[in-house]
Amino acid sequence: MGRKLLLSTLAIVLLTLGLSMVSVHYVFKKEFTHYLTKTTEAALAPIPERLSSAYQNNSWDTIALENIAESLPLGTQVTLQDLKGNIIVTLKNSMDAMHERMGAANVENATMSGMMNMPYSVQDWQTKSINITDKQQKTIATAKVRYPTNARVLNPEDTSFMSSIFSSLVVASALALLFGILLTFLMNKHLLAPLRRLTQAAFHIGQGHLEERVPLTAKDEVGQLAEAFNTMADNLKRQEELRKQFTADVAHELRTPLTSIRSYIEAFQDGVLPANFENLSIINEEINRLVDLSSDLKDLNIAEIGALKIKPLPVNLDHIIDKVINILHPLIKEKELDLQWIPLSQPFNISGDERLLTRLFFNLIQNAYKYTEYGGTIRIILKHEPNNIAIFIKDSGIGIPENDLPFIFERFYRTDKSRARESGGSGIGLALVRQIVLVHHGQISVESTVGVGTTFKLTFPQENGK
Repeated sequence: MGRKLLLSTLAIVLLTLGLSMVSVHYVFKKEFTHYLTKTTEAALAPIPERLSSAYQNNSWDTIALENIAESLPLGTQVTLQDLKGNIIVTLKNSMDAMHERMGAANVENATMSGMMNMPYSVQDWQTKSINITDKQQKTIATAKVRYPTNARVLNPEDTSFMSSIFSSLVVASALALLFGILLTFLMNKHLLAPLRRLTQAAFHIGQGHLEERVPLTAKDEVGQLAEAFNTMADNLKRQEELRKQFTADVAHELRTPLTSIRSYIEAFQDGVLPANFENLSIINEEINRLVDLSSDLKDLNIAEIGALKIKPLPVNLDHIIDKVINILHPLIKEKELDLQWIPLSQPFNISGDERLLTRLFFNLIQNAYKYTEYGGTIRIILKHEPNNIAIFIKDSGIGIPENDLPFIFERFYRTDKSRARESGGSGIGLALVRQIVLVHHGQISVESTVGVGTTFKLTFPQENGK
């Protein structure tokens, strides 16, 4: 990646420099030559007066004409004609004459007297006819002035200026390239070093070293990535701990009923216990425990891989909750709990799977029963909310510690690791509840205070109702 970053930076620098050179070339080609043309015209403005002054005593002063020729801008030619059209003299700068003799029109970047002379590359010419008068304002001759209006014809001063500009651009380009390389190395150190640490840490995590973490050295995007990586590693470590704990729990919960079943069967075989209805019922309860555990695991696994499908049918929530309450009523009565069930004033149907919804409310109401002390209260309330139907299941139980609240819907998680299945469950009931809620396009949340109680809130979209 460092190599790609270096090449990308160099490409950007070179592209920027190239565009800058093209832009400068365009400015000099269009704007600077326009400036040169205006300068040439300004330099030619005094020519008529100077030519008039060069005419003395009915003759032309040769020295004065030579001085005028030397002052002409490069590329400019003045042809002096008498009144009959005869050419008196042709004036041009001696540098132009030298260029012509050397064939400078076809030479590029020729150097003379330490100056860079640009070649003639004339595209347009401007010709003006000027009447030359004497002191009595009598016309004595005609001067035809021919000069380039769009040409790269520069005098030594202009050439020196352009040379300085392009030299400065070359130096700036070299410095920009150097700074680009230095900046790339600094970025490699600042950006790629943390990424290399992240890569190494990810490799260690993949090898099973779940305690691996990366230091948070910045709050930029790389720092956010490192923080997300550490959070992921924490979650993986927690899930691994939960998996190990769950494996131990499942092994224990499988061993306990199987041991009980085996003991009863051996007692039947040895004639210690009679194979009557009461003893067979105990064996049947143990088998049901195994079946329930297997069913929970199967449903949760199907839900988490996204394979849990439902065939939506109109389902009456009041009817489902009534059914669950009737199932749990003997246990609730035995514990002397005050159950308050407040349904809607009118029956309300949602589109869903009755079996899964029954399992959902059974798990939640059974949890409320388990964790509420003798003589406590359980309240179940249905309410209409904007676009939703809300169900509240409140208890006055022992509550859930604040640190455990973010994790209670994760599979295998139990707030009290020492509880057996009878009191604490297998740790998959609430995980299954969440999956059932999600497959019905609903939401679930929980609020709890230790020693005060817990409230589960479920919402289902009202547009699914019929």
